Amino acid sequence: MTNNSAGRLWDWGTAGLLPFFVLAGVLFPVGLAAQTSCADSSEVLDTAQPKNITIEEIIQKLGAQETKVKEARMHDTYTQDVMVQTLNGTSVDGQFHEVTRVSYDDKGKRIENVTYSEQPTLRGVQLSPQDMDDIRFFMPLILTSEDLPQYTLTYAGQQHVDDLDTYIFHVVPKTEEKDKRYFEGRIWVDNRDLQIVKLCGKSVPDEIHKKKNQSQEIRPTFVGYRIYMNGLWFPAYARVDDTLHFNAESVHIREIVKYTGYRSTDSATAHK
Repeated sequence: MTNNSAGRLWDWGTAGLLPFFVLAGVLFPVGLAAQTSCADSSEVLDTAQPKNITIEEIIQKLGAQETKVKEARMHDTYTQDVMVQTLNGTSVDGQFHEVTRVSYDDKGKRIENVTYSEQPTLRGVQLSPQDMDDIRFFMPLILTSEDLPQYTLTYAGQQHVDDLDTYIFHVVPKTEEKDKRYFEGRIWVDNRDLQIVKLCGKSVPDEIHKKKNQSQEIRPTFVGYRIYMNGLWFPAYARVDDTLHFNAESVHIREIVKYTGYRSTDSATAHK
């Protein structure tokens, strides 16, 4: 995101992020407002090595399963609902809201049809093309076998998340090529389906410009959750509650992105 005077920022939101629960197969946060932090969790982290499977096997199978998720999603249409708000204290003083129906052509090209859009009133920030890429690609992160070689995955341990047992990995890009963006953060991988069910992090790198008349591009930290449908975990929900510190000012943003109404273009039947 960029600051209106010298920077960029991003964030949508509802109430806060404390414990989350499973409703119709999807993980949703509940609780009072709280700044997004990947370290926040009430569940114990077991740092013991996995039993009956190696770390390398988990990562290999993760890539294969995530490839299935990506391929299935590209044969679906779904609704992307984006709400971004800026706050003054606890009061909302600006908003961006857009609803888009997403589909893919037979060559895998993404097609977007905006079905609802209101005049943005965000205060102190603007959404940048990089922000929209966060919504399209990083908040619903899918780490396929093709993507994994770009990253270093470090095993952190096992954690019980609602009714799921998961493996946690720290994810960082191996190198950062010019004009490319990457994910950096944590992923929670279901220990049975070996797919991502939760993630927390941000896209990198930030573009920080110190000169007076240059804008700053600052990325917020987000948390994302998935929903279980037909044997696969599909991206369903992402949120941000962050304060972005620009040269000229700090801006508190909240953001919620929902990916709903998945419908297969092959069978014309709804998943959800």
